[in-house]
Amino acid sequence: MSIDPKFEKVFTNGSLANLATIKRDGRPQLSIVSYAYDPDTSTFRISVTADRAKTANLRRDPRASLLVAGDNRWQYAVAEGTAQLGEIAREPNDGAADELVDLFRTLAGEHPDWDEFREAMVEEGRLVLRVVADRAYGAAG
Repeated sequence: MSIDPKFEKVFTNGSLANLATIKRDGRPQLSIVSYAYDPDTSTFRISVTADRAKTANLRRDPRASLLVAGDNRWQYAVAEGTAQLGEIAREPNDGAADELVDLFRTLAGEHPDWDEFREAMVEEGRLVLRVVADRAYGAAG
């Protein structure tokens, strides 16, 4: 799907979002997350842990929304899409840990100790969550 350029700009310029997932009882569950956005694929990448509520919610119901604030208090963009949960990092040098390294580099640059980072990803049970946007709306004019 093609995202309106005014919303693409908000997603591309931002790095924090409110992620909404759906609880078992149907109410929304909200989390503040750091993300990397790829405008070529309309995909958000987020590091999450396997044991958190948002991850459990998305395993049960993959619908997700991300709200990103714009440059002023009235500007925002919302992306709605379907979550794809990656593999959990189980070994410091597995593919899941490699994905988490790539995401960290995109968000923050180089880590001072990649071995320590990779070990932490395994200990925390981290994985990459992807949300592919299929709809966007907001006030970003």
